[in-house]
Amino acid sequence: MTAPTHPAHPRRSDATRAAILRAARERFAADGYERATIRAIAADARIDPSMVMRYYGSKEGLFAAAAEFDLRLPDLAAVSPGQLGEVLVRHFLARWEGDETLVALLRAASTNPGATERMRGIFADQLTAAVAAFGTDPALTARRAGLVASQILGLALTRYIVRLPPMVDMDPEELVSWIAPTLQRYLTGLPQT
Repeated sequence: MTAPTHPAHPRRSDATRAAILRAARERFAADGYERATIRAIAADARIDPSMVMRYYGSKEGLFAAAAEFDLRLPDLAAVSPGQLGEVLVRHFLARWEGDETLVALLRAASTNPGATERMRGIFADQLTAAVAAFGTDPALTARRAGLVASQILGLALTRYIVRLPPMVDMDPEELVSWIAPTLQRYLTGLPQT
């Protein structure tokens, strides 16, 4: 005897989550992270604000789930091997200074496990793929990408979140001159044995 089959109906919670995410994406895009509120997002989704908190726990958790993050990394295979560090530092400075969502995600990642996981995934997936593309030893690709991420995230944290005066005071060219050689070593240098 077989169980009766019923047409698949999406669960109400799935529809609610989708409505919340749609409203959050629109609100974050229109108002930015700081000005967007849970109440406004809930109103846009036509639900009670407590439902947003139930599903996502906090504004940071909602932001991490809703925001689309593409590092838009350059094709490192097309970059001269001696310029990899410089190209990446310039790229990340332009991305951090031109996109408040990345700064908001970094801020959220310092306190919210969902945002931390999202940041980890973005950098692990996108940066590792970019590093692999220029032909590094596959056994070292993830390590090289992790070391690059440590520098880039440290730069972003001290310059845009903590706003450490020496880091804020440096112009982008000076930052490139200090940080690019370290990234270059991480990307192309051989580890000491």
